Amino acid sequence: MTAGRLLLGATPLGQPGDASKRLVDALTTADVVAAEDTRRVRSLAQSLGVKIAGRVVSLFDQNEAARVPALVDDIKAGATVLVVSDAGMPLINDPGYRMATACIESGLAVSCLPGPSAVTTALAVSGLPSDRFCFEGFAPRKQSARKAWLAGLAAEQRTCVFFESPRRLADCLHDAVDELGGDRRVVVCRELTKVHEEILRGSLADLAEWADEKVLGEITVVLAGAVPTTDLPALVAEVDALVADGMRVKDACARVVEAHPGAPSRRELYEAVLRSRDD
Repeated sequence: MTAGRLLLGATPLGQPGDASKRLVDALTTADVVAAEDTRRVRSLAQSLGVKIAGRVVSLFDQNEAARVPALVDDIKAGATVLVVSDAGMPLINDPGYRMATACIESGLAVSCLPGPSAVTTALAVSGLPSDRFCFEGFAPRKQSARKAWLAGLAAEQRTCVFFESPRRLADCLHDAVDELGGDRRVVVCRELTKVHEEILRGSLADLAEWADEKVLGEITVVLAGAVPTTDLPALVAEVDALVADGMRVKDACARVVEAHPGAPSRRELYEAVLRSRDD
């Protein structure tokens, strides 16, 4: 008997029309649809004008571990199992990770039906650098943990994307002002792709004040990376230490510049080293 496969299907964030044709086909042909919310996947199918032919089961954080063995057995027996979350890509802060890893460990086929993701959608519309970014899931709930987490982002130079509850957004942004400074750029995306979509761009201080008003809807935050700072005398001292160990000045300047993102050019550092020797 030929084994089946696991399909990870991205679902629309808000607009049914964003569903891919492959997702629509999978909803109508999969033997099992494992959904974060069975009511929502049935509602999605109705909006798309299709009927789910297979068995529909729930797969959410609290029951995923218990569900996985039986679903893996289904796939081993030849079934196609489609995993979908409420919106966006499964596994990206949504159920599906345990299911995917169990299938991989069993040597079963795992495929993805790509499509919407709040992470990349927010990043694309933010206007912040997108060549390098990190995703942090949901911000910690408790203030002490949240402040420690934000402090850990103080030197992060990549654009950071994270989710936050609308009820905690104001507290989170005010904590960010305390830990990162009020001038750091931030973008708050509310209800992405939905009727009441709202994209707000500004400083942490400005958007923290805005969030003091009641905020509703799904929230994705895009935080600008830290701007590198350079301490020129410290860099000169590093060059001097390398030269004292026998390295040529130009080579030492090149190594120090490479080790410090945001450092001045090799020529500028070289000239600073020479000036320091004339003092």
